[in-house]
This record gives sequence, structure tokens and C-alpha cells, in this order.
Amino acid sequence: MTLATLTPIPVPEPPRGLAARLRWTLADAWTITGRAFAHWGRRPDEVLIGLFFPVMVVLMMGYLFGGQMQVPGGGGYREFIMPGMYAMTMVFGIEATFTAIANDASRGVTDRFRSMPIAASAVVLGRCTADMINSIAGLVVMVTCGLLVGWRWHEGLGNAMLAFGLLLLLRFALLWMGAYLGLVAKGSESVMAMQILVWPISFLSSALVAPSTMPGWLGTIAEWNPMSATATATRDLFGNPGVTDGTSWAGEHALPLAVAWPLVIVAVFLPLAVRRYRRLGR
Repeated sequence: MTLATLTPIPVPEPPRGLAARLRWTLADAWTITGRAFAHWGRRPDEVLIGLFFPVMVVLMMGYLFGGQMQVPGGGGYREFIMPGMYAMTMVFGIEATFTAIANDASRGVTDRFRSMPIAASAVVLGRCTADMINSIAGLVVMVTCGLLVGWRWHEGLGNAMLAFGLLLLLRFALLWMGAYLGLVAKGSESVMAMQILVWPISFLSSALVAPSTMPGWLGTIAEWNPMSATATATRDLFGNPGVTDGTSWAGEHALPLAVAWPLVIVAVFLPLAVRRYRRLGR
């Protein structure tokens, strides 16, 4: 057999029609999701560390420092801290998304994906799907930890499910921010810059302390933090202590803000991530 007799393998054409293209995109995205699962299966230690790091923070804050913390309006600090830690766990997850996508981009894996006949958005969507599933597992671990340290919800199962939905909505929004930043980064070593961004945002919020205990200007910044909106709204829905006293517009309207902030983030970063993926290498 000579090179002249070799028959080139035909490249399948993208399907026509909106419904067919949507099925094609979802199928490709699920394949990329399965790839992430396979990687986690080979490195379960990384997954376990990511799941249990927030638990260590809860134990440290709740038991080592909790005795010195005063919750405005009264109430137990461990019940106050758990909704904040749930929100922080959603924010911390952005680092894993960023690192995974930056790694693929710097090693040429993303370029190989782009050379394949797959939907342009499937690579980013598949990675985000995998991270959402991981985030649900992390939230289950955190809720279990909360129940063990004495946290409870007091406003019924329906409100609790709505609160969990708000937490996952925040995570979904930040996934797209992490995906975009991972695509524009020079490599996974840029994760240090991501940590410089994530940690101040996480702690300059109502997650661990009430903004009313901060200096006025700093408390205002903390109250308008998107993570604070989710933390305050979930506290209200769970019936936990530390809900705003009504003197702050952002605190009083935490629930609509907890929906609006993630939607704004998605509207900005989802198209940016897909556009950046399409323009890689140009």
C-alpha cells in the first residue's frame, strides 16, 4: 500500500438545525465532563483535599475562635458561620476551574480539542459541568459537617432548598469567570494571582463576621460583595442568626441581589469564555 492509495478519513460535518446542534453540543460537553472524572479518578487525593479543606476552616473558626465571636442580635456563632462557609466554598471552587482550564490551554490540550469536529462551546461547558458536580458533592460534605457541629435550618425544607439553589447559582456564575480567566492566563502558575483575587473577596464579606462590626466604608463594600448577598440571603432562608437589621439597602434586599449578581456574572463571562476559546492561537 502506498501513500497514494490511502483514503483520507472524512471529517463529519456539524449537524444542521438548532435542535441537532444543541444535542451535538451537549453530547460533546458530556464527553469532556467524563474526561474530568477520569482525571479525578487517577488523583483522588486532590479531590479529597478540595472537599475537606472548608471543613477544617469550619472547625477552626467554630471551635478555636467561635467563643470570642459575637453575633449581632444574638445567636450561636456556628449557626451564623455555616451559611457563610457554604458561600465561601462556592467561591473557592473558582481556583479549581481556573487551574484545570489554564493547564489544558498551556499544554496544548485545548488546541487539540479545537482541531476536532466538536462544538466550540463544548470544551468549556464540559469542564464547567464537571466542576458543578464536584461543587454539589462539596456542598453535601459541608452540610453534613454543619449538621454535626450543631447547625440547623429553621424555616422549612422549601426555604432550605431555595437557599441551596442560590449557593449553586453563585457557583455556576463563578465557573464562567474561572473559565474565562483560565483561558486568558499564561499557565496554571497564575493561580497565585487568582488566590490574591479570591481570598480578599471571600473574607471581605459577611461570611465570617457581620459587616455592621466593620468600619463604615469597609462594611459598605462587604455588604455589596456578591458573596455577601448569597450568604445573607441563605441565612434568612435557613432562619439562622446574623440577618441584617434593616439599616442597609443591600442587606435588606439580599435575596434579589443573590439572584441578580450571578446572572450579571454569567451574562458577562459566559460569552467572553466562549469567544476567548474560539480565538485561542490567533
